[in-house]
Amino acid sequence: MLSDSIKQNIQTAYRAYLEAKGHKARVGQRQMIATIARTLGAIKQGTEGERLGEKHVAVVEAGTGTGKTLSYCLSAIPIAKEKGVKLVISTATVALQEQILHKELPSLLELTDYSFRYTLAKGRGRYMCLNNLEGFLGAEEQATDDMFAGLFEQHLAADDINTALYQEMDEALESGKWDGDKDNWEGIIREQDWRRLTTDHQQCTNRNCANFSVCPFFKARAELETADVIVANHDLVLADLSLGGGAILSDPKETIYVFDEGHHLPDKAISHFRHEVRLQQSISWLKQLDKNLINLRQELTNEVSLTGQILLKIPQQIQSTINFIQYVQQGLAPFIQELGLDQDSRQHRFEFGVIPDELRQLAYSLAMSYQKLFKQIENIQDECKKVKQNEGMGIKEDTAESWLPILGVILGRLETCTELWKLYSALDDQQYPPNARWLLVVGQGMDQDIELGGSPILAAHTLRMQLWDKCFGAVVTSATLTALNEFHRFNMRSGVPRESEYLRVISPFDFANKGTLIVPDMEVEPNQADAHSKELIRYLNDKVDPLLGSLVLFSSRRQMEEVAAGLKDTLKDILLIQGEQSKRIILETHKEAIDAKKGSLLFGLASFAEGVDLPGDYLTRVYIAKIPFAVPDDPVEATLAEWIQRRGGNPFMEITIPDASLRLVQATGRLLRSENDSGEIHILDKRLRTKRYGSQLINSLPPYKQI
Repeated sequence: MLSDSIKQNIQTAYRAYLEAKGHKARVGQRQMIATIARTLGAIKQGTEGERLGEKHVAVVEAGTGTGKTLSYCLSAIPIAKEKGVKLVISTATVALQEQILHKELPSLLELTDYSFRYTLAKGRGRYMCLNNLEGFLGAEEQATDDMFAGLFEQHLAADDINTALYQEMDEALESGKWDGDKDNWEGIIREQDWRRLTTDHQQCTNRNCANFSVCPFFKARAELETADVIVANHDLVLADLSLGGGAILSDPKETIYVFDEGHHLPDKAISHFRHEVRLQQSISWLKQLDKNLINLRQELTNEVSLTGQILLKIPQQIQSTINFIQYVQQGLAPFIQELGLDQDSRQHRFEFGVIPDELRQLAYSLAMSYQKLFKQIENIQDECKKVKQNEGMGIKEDTAESWLPILGVILGRLETCTELWKLYSALDDQQYPPNARWLLVVGQGMDQDIELGGSPILAAHTLRMQLWDKCFGAVVTSATLTALNEFHRFNMRSGVPRESEYLRVISPFDFANKGTLIVPDMEVEPNQADAHSKELIRYLNDKVDPLLGSLVLFSSRRQMEEVAAGLKDTLKDILLIQGEQSKRIILETHKEAIDAKKGSLLFGLASFAEGVDLPGDYLTRVYIAKIPFAVPDDPVEATLAEWIQRRGGNPFMEITIPDASLRLVQATGRLLRSENDSGEIHILDKRLRTKRYGSQLINSLPPYKQI
């Protein structure tokens, strides 16, 4: 139960914040604060502070303008402190992360009596690895790297290495002007230059590293220990959970999570556990690995060592693995022949994710073979670590230091392959949704390869086991958690406990008077692609005002380019197309045009239908080319549809329509970004008027005035 002191603390802080900002209390915001506080405050603790009971998750859909960030910060921070647990606020976008870090949390400290420490958590990929930097600045270390040319995808030729940049970074680190965080570097860094300087959990040698005490990543990690509030992102949280929890962030059982933009969490989780491996590429890589391990044998001392014994066995293990891959290639030949060379999609999806027994047995052999190879390389890595502790034999210290990160890269790749083959060798539990499994033919002629892919079709079970069951408490919030006005879609995909607290907070915006929804009488349906594109061109040429800020959202790049080519000159002159420049530059250019009292016309795809914030005159017209149905050939969604149909459901009504509803709400949500905004939304799809599901989709939208 929520204590009186915490209740009083939250109420006082809320009044102080509103008074300082000159705002009035919002009904929806107060509902959200109360629901989160009631849910988290009611969590009972055992003698060691552990959670007792199951009702520890709040799911809140908060319409645009609710002020959800303030709501969960006001309610969750004091409760987390009182219960002695960390608060991890996780977002899906950098923009929201920066808003919370640089605006919301500082304001809360300044305007209320709250006292808390906060910090930002990032993955290793955002920090400089000092070992890698030293390697590119030292000729001797570079020679070691050159021995591995072709083994690693990120290998660069010597003349591609940006030595001048690396020297500048080294000087900035030495002088204390830079902390090794990519986001704090003042200059521009090419992705290929930065990628060479980062590391991951396999390559990182932690305390065995000579630079551990000054490592930018571990210095940042130390701040997490003292922080009350940690701002992170969904990918980092999922990465931590996949490592068992507590490896990067705080232990889940000692953590309250807030997932803002929480509708992204299920899809992020699926992509996190999705694996793809190319067969011929794997064979080439293993052969290259075999050649390169000879270098390590040549660098061993004359002492008898475990490393030497392992290196003698590895070639046989590599050859065994290659043999199994070749057997798989032979076994897949009939499926490849069925695809033909003239088909648009050279993909074969195994129905219900079930693969032939012979292939599954080969997959099991491959999983075991890769696992054995992984263990052998890991044992060599352990021996290199022992050398650093003056306990190893047969390896010189400088050899061990240069090989540790290389072995980490090898282990990372072996781990990916092992996971794919484990997924292919497993018999899916009939109690849960199956895994999707498919093959894709890539390349032509001598470059042709077979890519095998596998993925869960729902993240519900994984999230339930690794997150919801383990965490102390959680809040999931977003402006779009319901589909067709129900939480069913999110529940099915996320696996949140049924005992969770649910709340829908209606946006305070005056949709009926500020937004107009127009569904014109179109002549053709979007499935008549060419005719629909021509009709879009006629409509936009007639309706788009070249003096206003407008956004047109497409479901396919091909149609977007066709329509762009058919626009009249006055619209082409103000046209900005997604992909021609970075998203940031396109939006800045659009704003500059509107500020200069000129018009601007944006053409965008799915990523412009969410997260684009253009308030006021920056956007007064939104045109949506068609209902945003999912791509029909995605193997994960297709397997999910099969599974639902086998259970007696209707995939179109249970998946396709709810998904489209969610995307349509997000797309129309680009128009009204503040209480003073106004404008029009045009949806150029006649199915909204002619199909039964059309009224369902319209009714799931905010209550715009309809024409």
